Amino acid sequence: MRRREFIWFISGAAVAACPFAALAQELGKVWRVGFIAHEYESFYDALFDGLRELGYVEGQNIAHDCRYAEGRAERFEEFAREMVKLKADVIVVVTTPAAQAAMKATTTIPIVHPAIIDALVPGLIGSLAHPERNLTGGSRLFAELTAKRLELLKELVPRLSRTAVLWNSANSGNVPAYRKTQDSARAIGVALQSHMVRDAKDLDVAFAAIAKDRPDGLFLIEDQLTFQYRKRIIGFATRSSCLAHS
Repeated sequence: MRRREFIWFISGAAVAACPFAALAQELGKVWRVGFIAHEYESFYDALFDGLRELGYVEGQNIAHDCRYAEGRAERFEEFAREMVKLKADVIVVVTTPAAQAAMKATTTIPIVHPAIIDALVPGLIGSLAHPERNLTGGSRLFAELTAKRLELLKELVPRLSRTAVLWNSANSGNVPAYRKTQDSARAIGVALQSHMVRDAKDLDVAFAAIAKDRPDGLFLIEDQLTFQYRKRIIGFATRSSCLAHS
């Protein structure tokens, strides 16, 4: 996600869910913001810069508790429980597994997800019109858009007949995207080679297998984990000059 998109999503969602954005400042009140992500990205600073512009200054009337899993998704539940113990006023999450962990830990603290893959698929909310739970934010037609990207890759590379698919299967929001991609692949005559990754070690195994199989292309189902390792993935695709990639 780009910095501008992050600012737009987080500002709109925070107004809906976060008490400090909707209410006048209370004298002496220190609002506590929990923030959970895979790793630090510079565009996350936009959230805290925006709050500062609204008069919320770290150490004066707001406290930021940021936690980064560094590729270890199993830590999300630990971080979510910690935010409950810290009595966070709002929890901001930027990946579906973190949202699931936060909703498991609390049904009362507002949870803001700036751009969830698909809030309906993981069962986080009942409907977009009436979530009826403590999660708010943006939701994308991720599965449909992912499948469309494969069709575009085929148009750009007509010779494409076999492509490796790199994706994080631990993120439940990615499962329907992979299924839609399978449907699209069958329709356009492309064979998929699934490579599931959950950490850096899995990535090395996937790269070795792809190099050995020598498919025509490399297709990425993106989420925060694969975004975290984007430089390594791009580097591998660039070095493997025989690969078309998307």
